[in-house]
Amino acid sequence: MKKTKKYFDIYAPVFYPSAGLILLTITFALLIGEPLEEILWSIQSWITEHFGWFFILTVNVLLISVIYFAFGKFGKLKLGGEGSKPEFSFFAWLAMLFSAGMGIGLLFFGVAEPISNFDMPPVDTGVLTEEAHNALVYTYLHWGFHGWAIYALVGLALAFFSFSRKLPFSIRSVFYPIFGERIYGRLGDVIDILSVVSTLFGLTVSLGLGAQQITSGLNYLFGIPNQTWMHLTLIGFITAGATISVVLGLNKGIRVLSKFNMRLAVIFLFLMIIIGPTLFLLNGFVQTTGGYLQNIIKLGTWTGAYTNGEWQSKWTFVYWAWWISWSPFVGMFIARISMGRTIKEFVLGVLLAPAILTFFWISVFGGSALFLEINGIGELSQAVKSDISTALFAMLREFPLDFITSFIGIVLVIIFFVTSSDSGSLVIDYITSGGKLDAPVGQRIFWALSEGGVAAVLLLGGGLVALQTAVLSIGLPFALVLLIMCYSLYKGLLEEYKKRRQ
Repeated sequence: MKKTKKYFDIYAPVFYPSAGLILLTITFALLIGEPLEEILWSIQSWITEHFGWFFILTVNVLLISVIYFAFGKFGKLKLGGEGSKPEFSFFAWLAMLFSAGMGIGLLFFGVAEPISNFDMPPVDTGVLTEEAHNALVYTYLHWGFHGWAIYALVGLALAFFSFSRKLPFSIRSVFYPIFGERIYGRLGDVIDILSVVSTLFGLTVSLGLGAQQITSGLNYLFGIPNQTWMHLTLIGFITAGATISVVLGLNKGIRVLSKFNMRLAVIFLFLMIIIGPTLFLLNGFVQTTGGYLQNIIKLGTWTGAYTNGEWQSKWTFVYWAWWISWSPFVGMFIARISMGRTIKEFVLGVLLAPAILTFFWISVFGGSALFLEINGIGELSQAVKSDISTALFAMLREFPLDFITSFIGIVLVIIFFVTSSDSGSLVIDYITSGGKLDAPVGQRIFWALSEGGVAAVLLLGGGLVALQTAVLSIGLPFALVLLIMCYSLYKGLLEEYKKRRQ
């Protein structure tokens, strides 16, 4: 084994092609400009129209599979072997996987999506109260068990093959039962290169779009102009924070930030319950959660076959493509922090805990927004239509302590972006170092700065939206990869189970 170098310890067959492909893609996006955006948008629309059924089939297969892995004969197997112990407390573990997995998405869509579903119902009942209920239930679908099952599968596969089988901490390792030693050759390099590119571009899109949401909040609170120079300033600020965090490392950086953010999010949540329509929100949480659980099979398999399918093409199909395209990044990060847990504990932790917290969050913030809509208070619907990034702040404006709650919202958005960016940098660093978990600090800094630089360049050059559609389009081929991964994990777990039984 090579001795770890001081500043860089790269695995050249993955590092250089990844960096080159990223640079080439950025250059291409900037040179082509708007026509490329239109081409990619057409590709995405064609994919969701023709392969929406495949996305739905895939996420259901993955959900059933991870539940089987947890409650079947493999559930007692420990990730890392029988003697391994968890590196992090349950709260720290939950905080980190929640922050990396979806924290920022809930702040962006927790208000906007229920309002959008209320204005343009997935099922038009003509009854106001039923449509408000459905608006939340269908939002649960997109942020609930199906989505987290995608992350759980990738995280479980990586943790098992890396910690239990002692293979490199890299996406290639999960295919060992199928491809054997070939994962160490060009086939494995290609898998890892695609994972690096997908992760960096996914994070870049989120960084650029997140900067726009933060600017909307600052504009509302302090009158700061919602202009490109402010977006770039925020990207620089977030990138600097992420760089500091990755320099400090997993324990002193990401873990500390995630725990702080989790506590602040809980305070924000309960503050909203107090100042909002408390009984309406608590009753709504119980009813909508029950509605989701009662209809989870119907909701999870609805393809719109007997309607025009327009709503699914705009929402469900796009969501599944987005979750799938993000799964290499989030799955790897979850795997990294999960050594020492049994498969049953892992699946229950990744599948249940974040989903339940998510349902509560959506029912409180989305429910507060729907309360305003039902009672004709404010102009929230119009605000969401004109600029979706202002949804949270437009809702908070109608309740007491709006300056305080809006300020907390901005702080949460910023820290969630920092934790997503720094955890993403660590994941890319693991892959481009050949699966090492202790790559040098200089290498972490390089990827953290790269994310911010790419986001800034694309924001200036107008290629950010084009890149977003490209990332979503990656979901189709990667859905097939996940199904193969599922089979590979089953083979690996079966071999391990038989070995332990001998």
